[in-house]
Amino acid sequence: MTATPQDEPTAAAEPASGGSWLTRGVAGIGSASLLADVGHEVPTALLPSLLTSTLGAPAAALGVIEGVSDALAGGARFVGGAIADDPGRRRRVAVGGYTTTAVLASLTGAATQVWQVGVLRAGAWATRGLRVPARNALLADVVHPSAYGRAYGFERMMDNLGAIFGPLLALGLVAAVGTRWAIGLSVIPGLLAAAAIVYAIHHAPRAEQRDRVPLRIRVRPVLHGQLGRLLAAVAAFEVGNVAATLLILRATELLTPGRGTDAATVVALVLYAGYNVAATAASLPAGRLADRFGPTGPVRVLTAGVALFAAAYAGFAAAGDNLPVLALAFIAAGLAIGCVETAQHSAVAALAPAHLRGSAFGLLATIQAAGNLAASAVAGILWTAVSATAAFGYLTAWMLIALAVLAFNHPGPGANSSAIP
Repeated sequence: MTATPQDEPTAAAEPASGGSWLTRGVAGIGSASLLADVGHEVPTALLPSLLTSTLGAPAAALGVIEGVSDALAGGARFVGGAIADDPGRRRRVAVGGYTTTAVLASLTGAATQVWQVGVLRAGAWATRGLRVPARNALLADVVHPSAYGRAYGFERMMDNLGAIFGPLLALGLVAAVGTRWAIGLSVIPGLLAAAAIVYAIHHAPRAEQRDRVPLRIRVRPVLHGQLGRLLAAVAAFEVGNVAATLLILRATELLTPGRGTDAATVVALVLYAGYNVAATAASLPAGRLADRFGPTGPVRVLTAGVALFAAAYAGFAAAGDNLPVLALAFIAAGLAIGCVETAQHSAVAALAPAHLRGSAFGLLATIQAAGNLAASAVAGILWTAVSATAAFGYLTAWMLIALAVLAFNHPGPGANSSAIP
């Protein structure tokens, strides 16, 4: 095959449109997301106990380690996007990222010093961030454009299932073998995730051959035209997309006066479990709707998800200690995140030029990380300085802004025009 010049749009071999959308490649990537999330949730759930109870570190150490790790993961996603523009590189980065993350995360169980935990955690999260654009771009390689919504919805559903099963596995392992061994054994699902990615690559179309070109981080070409307008709406949404831990805190504070701290904490965690179940249940149907509506599908589903978030945040602002209202707010937020994540990924896959798909997913992941940080930080400051109601009112306002920006997104001929047959 003749090598393609660097600056000309190219596309890898496109999967055939016939047959089921749940190809072996899609199943492999979805399985990798499930297994990897199970694997990383175990050390994440047990990290506070390892640091404070086993190593005797103060709570501040946990905050510093998590803050540094999240920052490195965000930066790695941006860089990983440039790497993932090349079909061959994205496959190597996906396999290497899943493998390295699993090994480094599990090694924290053997750490004897706090700094060792910090280095291993930071390394694991950096490689985890690096692989995200590669995985998302690879998923577009293994499914026909008419099924992007279902493919990304399936991947998000599997990832959310991992978030449910991971903490449960952590509890069982701690009871059976203790904290350190539980963290160490998390390498097993992590390595199985890497094997699932290898399986998906084996069933992907052959990667196109290209001249070896220097890595370039490209932002301006990604922001051109319709994709740029969509990412502007995504940015407005993410600035109001607060961490789920603040939802748990809000429920705990509202329920404590009537139930006591312990009971309120348990109820809040049950509500959070309901949030994860709702997100899992919504992801695949959201993808199916995105496919069914053709070019306008991802934007419609994204708009529905943002509207659900606006309703959920309004509920958190006004709920008081009303448990049914809080439950509805958690469920609405879970349904919303299932819709939003699926729509964002399928829209980027459909709108990004094939030769810039990695950069597009890298920029999306960076916007998500930066927006989440800003949302949680500002909401936390407002919560402390004014009130929780003010914080959730601020978040609701950003959802309304995002809805206004989405109103100007009208997919054109560059979008995926293939609806479900």
